[in-house]
Amino acid sequence: MSVPVPAPQEGSAGEGAEALRPGPLSEPAKRWPLPPAQGFGVSLEGRRLHFYIAMVLLDIGIILASFWLSGAAYVRTREYYDALLPAYLLLPVFLTIAFYNSTYSRVAITDWRFAGNKALVALVLSAMLLNFLAFFAKYNAEFSRVAFTAGLLLACLLIAVSRRVVARVAKSIWGERSVNRLIIEAGGPSVTVPYAFVVDAARKGLHPGIDDPHALDRLAQYVRNMDEVIVSCGEAERKAWADTLKAAGVHGELVSEFAHEIGAIGIVNRDEAGITSLLVSSGRLRLRSRVTKRAFDLVFSALALVIAAPVMLLIAVAIRLEDGGTVFFKQRRMGRGNGFFEIYKFRTMRDAASDADGAVSAARQDKRVTWIGRFLRRTSLDELPQLYNVLRGDMSMVGPRPHALGSLAGDKVFWQVDRKYWERHSLRPGITGLAQVRGLRGATDTEGDLSQRLQADFEYLNQWSLWGDIRIILATLRVLVHHRAY
Repeated sequence: MSVPVPAPQEGSAGEGAEALRPGPLSEPAKRWPLPPAQGFGVSLEGRRLHFYIAMVLLDIGIILASFWLSGAAYVRTREYYDALLPAYLLLPVFLTIAFYNSTYSRVAITDWRFAGNKALVALVLSAMLLNFLAFFAKYNAEFSRVAFTAGLLLACLLIAVSRRVVARVAKSIWGERSVNRLIIEAGGPSVTVPYAFVVDAARKGLHPGIDDPHALDRLAQYVRNMDEVIVSCGEAERKAWADTLKAAGVHGELVSEFAHEIGAIGIVNRDEAGITSLLVSSGRLRLRSRVTKRAFDLVFSALALVIAAPVMLLIAVAIRLEDGGTVFFKQRRMGRGNGFFEIYKFRTMRDAASDADGAVSAARQDKRVTWIGRFLRRTSLDELPQLYNVLRGDMSMVGPRPHALGSLAGDKVFWQVDRKYWERHSLRPGITGLAQVRGLRGATDTEGDLSQRLQADFEYLNQWSLWGDIRIILATLRVLVHHRAY
């Protein structure tokens, strides 16, 4: 039994609909059509990452230069090691504290007072900790206290000045807006947040369509480059919007007049806009974790493609020789933030029998599967082209497996089995995942089959670590050949 997937609503958010407009005190108004697949606007996260790296390098340079100058002036030595010994010992402690006290954060880029205070606190604490440890190790006699103090004071002064410069440079590049905020007006109280983009949900055809993958994909196009999404909706729709924002894997807020009136705590107060909102989602991973995971994906997938290239070439030739059809099979699936993407596989079924929606899972002795296709499925070699999806950024090496839209558990489509189903898309889908290494693969004949996989997916999302990804990849090698892979 196949449940029809709702088609996208044409004309509700096209070129002629109301423009997506920047909020008050922002750049001049522009007309925004339906965003392209990469989202509208420019993602500021990459730019902020560049600033973080620049600030770290600048701090390292300032500390090294300050201690060398003080050492050279007071101790009168021009030996780099002797003059820089205090800095070498101080830097690891300073950077450790700085990374954990928000010295390098969104606010630190544009608010030079906040940034200067955080950096100076980290520097002073690291100096105190270093002296405490050096005292017990009887090592602090190795360097001059006067030179150390002078170097520390000079570093504090230069870092404070550098924060003022960084804030001015950042402001000249992107103005007052260091984060992308999107306000979705969905029938709730009027919201005015400085430097935010505003969209009318009704005119753009946006709604919390937890049962409509096309609606989720449409919303994903608007929130893709946003750092914060604020929804102003009626009370009756809050639950649906909360579920949708969690599924999108974004920092999501719901405006609440009642919370503002009673002065509730554990919420987000936006004094500049005179509103209070409920934080209902915050995304799965912080920036540092996302950068680490993406860097690992790029390195691993690039190396794997180089190593697997001869095998992939042989597979392509074998597929062409068997029936002369196309080598690759493409299928639309749900990716990160519930946006659509095209997944690539080696074709394992006859061209005429390909199932674009995946409504009918392959079964043992399935007559649609070719001879070479059966071998590829049994050995999981049909998944190799997804390394290209990883390089493109559609997928990750490890994550919840992306499902075809028409996939069924029993007689229900997957999202009808569990309302939290969409939340598994808060990270990029993976070539392999925790469910797969536990043997949870193949056809979902019952709702219980899907529930077990969802449980494994959420366990992975809640406990992600780089070492966990490496362990899952190593464990995948043991289950490449599987009795349920047919």
